[in-house]
Amino acid sequence: MPKCDGFASGTIDLGGLQVSQVTTFNKIWRANEGGPDNLGATFYDPIAIPQGFSSLGSYAQPNNVPLSGHILVVKDTSNDPSNPTLKPPIDYTLLWSSESLDTKKMEKDTFGFQLHPKDIRPSVGNQRVANLKGNLSNSMPNLNQIKALIQTYSPVIYFHPDEQYLPSSVDWFFQNGALLYHKGDESKPTRVDNNGLNLPQGGSNDDTYWLDLPLDGSSKDRVKKGNLQDACAYFHIKPVSEGLFTDIAIWVFYPFNGASRAKVKFLNLSLGKLGEHVGDWEHVTLRISNINGELNSVFFSQHSWGKWVSASELEYHNGNKPVVYASLHGHASYPKPGCVLLGSGGADIGVRDDTAKSDKMMDTGARAVVMAAEYLPAATVVEPPWLNYERKWGPKIDYDVDKEISKLKSVMIWKLKKEFGRLMEGVPRELLGEDGPTGPKVKTSWSGDETV
Repeated sequence: MPKCDGFASGTIDLGGLQVSQVTTFNKIWRANEGGPDNLGATFYDPIAIPQGFSSLGSYAQPNNVPLSGHILVVKDTSNDPSNPTLKPPIDYTLLWSSESLDTKKMEKDTFGFQLHPKDIRPSVGNQRVANLKGNLSNSMPNLNQIKALIQTYSPVIYFHPDEQYLPSSVDWFFQNGALLYHKGDESKPTRVDNNGLNLPQGGSNDDTYWLDLPLDGSSKDRVKKGNLQDACAYFHIKPVSEGLFTDIAIWVFYPFNGASRAKVKFLNLSLGKLGEHVGDWEHVTLRISNINGELNSVFFSQHSWGKWVSASELEYHNGNKPVVYASLHGHASYPKPGCVLLGSGGADIGVRDDTAKSDKMMDTGARAVVMAAEYLPAATVVEPPWLNYERKWGPKIDYDVDKEISKLKSVMIWKLKKEFGRLMEGVPRELLGEDGPTGPKVKTSWSGDETV
């Protein structure tokens, strides 16, 4: 990792407050039941705290995963004895005790809160480390460090062996006949220029413009399938948690999203055109510690939501590269292969997200494009013109979803019709409708946190 002051230096200056982290612990208490897999949880205190630093608390995690985590430790560097950044606690108050509980289920212990001087006690919900006076960008990676992080941690994506609709680069999509439509002039679509130079910039997603596949049937079918050899991953780098972490969002473009599939007891079926749409933007996000430059966790985007997975629980390829499994047709991201059933249909009933390892794979670092890092000086990263196209990357096609569901039910035996109908009532409409998505910059996660 290229060195410079700030990022991955072991400490971060938040303006009168120096922050570091400790990853070695001493066990202080354990519960043997409850929580994930009913295995309980364990609490730890940090040890080997650097001289002059103070711990901000204890660490706890469930017992069903390997020990991993950190505690922030801080040091007052304000050099102002009359108004220090940190003040010691003045007392403790009892929070909880296990004295009266079953000793087979948990160890005997007592927990308390620190009591702080009234003038520095934070309000409820606001207990966190904040950047007080420091420059946020000082803790963030520079461009050379970004490139090093990409080469070190860029994920490898495995596609299902039956996947027909693979990713491509955005330029390939444009060069192979993508069309720009304008409302009111639908009979005269415009061929999109290389790099999207003629796409409308800014504005809002007002359905005035949209993109679509080529008109020619053979070209349309070819573009739908994407071009894995030409596919690029597009990287967006941003600060989070007041500069304590860097999020690296890795976006992948698919020209087409295939039909949804469902499982109803013993029956597996395609949902026809339900779920199909032109243009599909998917992403995973790496969360990097700005203190030591190490991977902390990965966010796996799954339709309109997703989940964070700790670095200790990930599968890796060739050492440091997290493995991502893209679901068949829908391209949702998962940390492990298998079948996930979506919806509220109950056991053995749901819309299928199938993932598996195959020889169809993509190293997102091989053709990496850093498309945005707004905290860096102007012109350090030049955003491609298509990034500021804020309309849809595919047309909205209106049809009667309920009618399509009735067609599918008509071929089922009577015992399954009711189960299938209940499943469809609980499935989010974004998994069924034919509506092109907006691009990465329009997503709430672009400037905010991921949705879980």
